[in-house]
Amino acid sequence: MTTTVKNIIIGFGKAGKTLAGYLGSIGEDTILIEKSKEMYGGTCINVGCIPSKKLATKALRKQYSNEDASSYYTKSVQEKKALIAALNTANYNKVDSVEKTQIIDGTARFVDDHTVAVDTAEGEKLFKADRIFINTGATPFVPPVEGLTIGGAIHTSETIMNLEEYPESLVIIGSGFIGLEFAATYAQFGTKVTVVDVIDTFLPREDEDVAQAVKEQLEALGVTFNLGVQLKAVHQEGGKAVVEATTGEGAPVAFTTDAVLVATGRRANVQGLDLDKAGVELTERGAIKVNEFLQTNVPHIFAMGDVNGGPQFTFVSLDDFRIVKRFLAGDTTYSTKQRAKFPTATFINPPLASVGLNEKQAKEAGIEVKVAKLPAMAIPKAKILGNQVGFYKVLVDASTNQIVGATLFAEEAHEVINIIATAMNANLPYTVLRDQIFTHPTMAEALNDVFGLIK
Repeated sequence: MTTTVKNIIIGFGKAGKTLAGYLGSIGEDTILIEKSKEMYGGTCINVGCIPSKKLATKALRKQYSNEDASSYYTKSVQEKKALIAALNTANYNKVDSVEKTQIIDGTARFVDDHTVAVDTAEGEKLFKADRIFINTGATPFVPPVEGLTIGGAIHTSETIMNLEEYPESLVIIGSGFIGLEFAATYAQFGTKVTVVDVIDTFLPREDEDVAQAVKEQLEALGVTFNLGVQLKAVHQEGGKAVVEATTGEGAPVAFTTDAVLVATGRRANVQGLDLDKAGVELTERGAIKVNEFLQTNVPHIFAMGDVNGGPQFTFVSLDDFRIVKRFLAGDTTYSTKQRAKFPTATFINPPLASVGLNEKQAKEAGIEVKVAKLPAMAIPKAKILGNQVGFYKVLVDASTNQIVGATLFAEEAHEVINIIATAMNANLPYTVLRDQIFTHPTMAEALNDVFGLIK
């Protein structure tokens, strides 16, 4: 027997759950399918942003505790688990309370472009819909290295946060932003952290002064970097892992560690969906191919969030929902092409946040910019907070006075960057932030000073 509804949503992520609630609230029969009860609410709430930032916050506060590292860490993980359990339940209940929306626990796969089969605990169920929305997210990518199999002492960013036994040592494979966040977190818990990567340039997309400052600060926290290292094999013995590699000069090197974190990027979750039966096309990188309104090549099938190959941020997934919501209502005035400049943040200590272009990118784009840089030690609030590491760096178009971009590496940078992003998206000249009256003492008021350096 096939159940017919207006909408099928596959995946309980940010876009999927929000769309499910919305469509149900306007009276459309909607099915939301989720294969894991542990993922109600999506990646961010359960295995991404929220738990990792909870642990990062606990690690930062470790300096104020007299408790031994092991017990403090274990309690931190337990606190994280309690928080996530509460949020998971709240997310389920919020969607479940919508009268026209039904949650189905099970694994979905396409039968054809309108029909989805779901393997549930009660057996297979078939659903047919006018429209289908895919919001299955992404999962950590594990490179094909001998012995590098998740389990035991080897973790992804999703599994390591459930490790209650304190690791005295940790090798992180990958020096991208996910790897760096965990490096800072575990170093502040007291773990001996080693970061290895095949690339030999640290944060190659960042300006050199930014990359150097971040690397020096992480090293000050106790993180050791081994760049330009080629992994050869990983094996586990006696509860530990041994990472074997060669240096850029070809010399063998080995790292024995309590735990290994594989932080080498994330890939779209499309396995098992049988997209070929619906005729849905993929990109060269394996994500679902979409247009500016997030339609696949099959017009009534949409893909939202990480699975469509766009920027992998929960706030972008939410914006995907906004695009789809408008499109379904016949409004084509907003799409990925009109998407605002959005800020990003890496929660190390202090945070690194940016929006728009950096100096390197502006040069590549042929934009003549004026650059100003203010050291954090010149900001009174940084002195109050006891962390004067870092700086504010801003770029202004020399001909228009518009803000081209900013990189903030300082306390509360993840908050302040939103002010700059708002000004940029409102097309305000830099002088507005230069002359804005802010509360004192705050990190935000330093925007007066850094933009005041523009001549």
